[in-house]
Amino acid sequence: MEGSDFLKPKKEAEISRRRPPRFELIADNVALDFVNTLDNRNTNPKELIESYNDLLRFAEDSGVLQHGLVDKLIERSYIAKDRAQDVLVRAREMREAMHEVFRAILQKKPAPPAAFSPRQRRRTVGRWAYERDSEKNGFEWRYDDFGSFDVVMWPIARAAVDLLASDQLQYVRSCSAKTCDWLFLDTSKNHHRRWCDMKVCGNRAKVRRFYARQKKES
Repeated sequence: MEGSDFLKPKKEAEISRRRPPRFELIADNVALDFVNTLDNRNTNPKELIESYNDLLRFAEDSGVLQHGLVDKLIERSYIAKDRAQDVLVRAREMREAMHEVFRAILQKKPAPPAAFSPRQRRRTVGRWAYERDSEKNGFEWRYDDFGSFDVVMWPIARAAVDLLASDQLQYVRSCSAKTCDWLFLDTSKNHHRRWCDMKVCGNRAKVRRFYARQKKES
């Protein structure tokens, strides 16, 4: 298998899972799903990426790293715990920088300069190379160090950069529920999606409106 194959995203239906999925992926963009791994951040923050292995499981669930590479990194993380922990810290920093940028965009405010500081770029810029793919008769991005613990960060970072530079940026949304602040990419036909998940926040809103009407009528 080519090294870059480990990083090629797969459609959910094509991912043959060996472990049950751990993360709720509703954003239609891996960078936004990653931002959502700090749940209830404005009320009672709940960290969903508690360990380096959690970070790998997120990458596996979202399809940005394949099982073989995840297994190898999990095994190595038990030996080089300090290196794995350093990547965990950097990944969380990257996540919060992403959140600040996308939140500023939603609020139509300038992105915080710190999110683009040289220090942040040094900690989140991977070793990518733009190389020719002879089979596809074109070019593609390849990562040149699959043995590195931080390989898990770069598909996520690249997804964020690609979104920021795309015409899809205008469709980044925040859940309309008062108790939820998850982000998502509105890929609906009319771009009128309001909820992170209709089955959760959407239904809760419907129930609240129903009881409010019942109370008003009584």
